[in-house]
Amino acid sequence: MKAKVHVTLKNGVLDPQGQAILAALGHLGFGGVTDVRQGRYIVLDIAETDHARAEAAVKAMCEKLLANTVIENYQFELVP
Repeated sequence: MKAKVHVTLKNGVLDPQGQAILAALGHLGFGGVTDVRQGRYIVLDIAETDHARAEAAVKAMCEKLLANTVIENYQFELVP
């Protein structure tokens, strides 16, 4: 089973990398972009076959390591 995890900064948290991307896009002529928020995409291969246990394991991984839950949000999808 695979877990696809998306980690992004919470609203209101300064995103300097997003602002750098926004500035670079403007310099490249893409003036229609008004804001950029960047994040991380993580794909995990999990040996667990039980959906509920896999979901609990991925949630624990996100809470303990993959996301800083003070300033970041996460969401994930399990794919067979």
